Amino acid sequence: MTTTAVRPTGARPELLALLGRTPVVRITTDLPGAHPGFWAKLEGLAAGGMKARAAVSMLLGARERGELLPGAPVVESTSGTLGIGLAFAGQALGHPIVLVGDSELEPSVRQLLHSHGVRLEIVDRPALQGGWQAARLARLKDLLAELPGAFWPDQYNNPDNTAGYASLAAELTAQLDHLDILVCSVGTGGHSAGIIGPLRRHWPALRLIGVDATGSTIFGQPARPRLMRGLGSSIHPRNVAYGAFDEVHWVGPAAAVDSCRRLARGSFVSGGWSTGAAARVAAWAARVHAGAVVATVFPDGPHRYLGTVYDDAFTTAHGLDPHTAADRPVEIPDPYAAEATGWVRCTRITDPLTPLKGTP
Repeated sequence: MTTTAVRPTGARPELLALLGRTPVVRITTDLPGAHPGFWAKLEGLAAGGMKARAAVSMLLGARERGELLPGAPVVESTSGTLGIGLAFAGQALGHPIVLVGDSELEPSVRQLLHSHGVRLEIVDRPALQGGWQAARLARLKDLLAELPGAFWPDQYNNPDNTAGYASLAAELTAQLDHLDILVCSVGTGGHSAGIIGPLRRHWPALRLIGVDATGSTIFGQPARPRLMRGLGSSIHPRNVAYGAFDEVHWVGPAAAVDSCRRLARGSFVSGGWSTGAAARVAAWAARVHAGAVVATVFPDGPHRYLGTVYDDAFTTAHGLDPHTAADRPVEIPDPYAAEATGWVRCTRITDPLTPLKGTP
């Protein structure tokens, strides 16, 4: 389904001054139990959200290499968050944006993208292999053939995605005196890969904890349908810096909902699926590593999730009871030992395309 046509757009470079520069806040709200507190970087307060950093970086990189000509359209697949970032980058740099979403894209996000002048295409059924992501990518390839000069950023495999988060790392080193543990949600793998190198040069002993969704294949679990948007993947993003992680946690939607709602009531700042999952793990890390300074990134705010995470009718319809969500992870020895259906932790990291010896 096409919602708007591709039209020429004038650049608004003054918008780039709004990129990033987000605050950090101390979170001490019970998640679900008491903990000493952790720092949260509030990326949802920036124009275009966290992924505006990556979007601008990918378009600028393509322009420098001559892959994206002035005024040419940009085509990308998105579950929503990068789409908003690309809408920002397109206006700032003067490129019409064409996005491929799917039937599960929230109406509020569709309306927001509309309002920002994005042309939006919707696929109405998931692919048999690769789910919604594969279906979106198939439609994207058709659009590339239809639109002369169109550029595909390929967010999951584009090094400029990770490079865009250098500014995020610089802000964190300026805002925090010390950091022992960093907790990052993982979707494309961009922000964790982009900030861990600079941060470890500043704090060499820094530990990195990845947060994935149950049903995601990123860290070697089997692919399953996922309710949470923007967290996890049905494909294997090559931006993921597997060697940088010290451990990974898979978190389910009930725990993410519980954390988001607790944050909203107790800290005022909250967000969506990725924020809830990352906050849950950050609170756990602060609790079990006494005296450690822990930080995480809240990728976006709560507004696009009013009809899902914060909607009792939605959570009831999907069997999400926040009161039954786990308060600590189950430990497994490697990603192939058991399927994560709730909160699970593993300290053995593997790239699923190069599996552990002796595993399927």
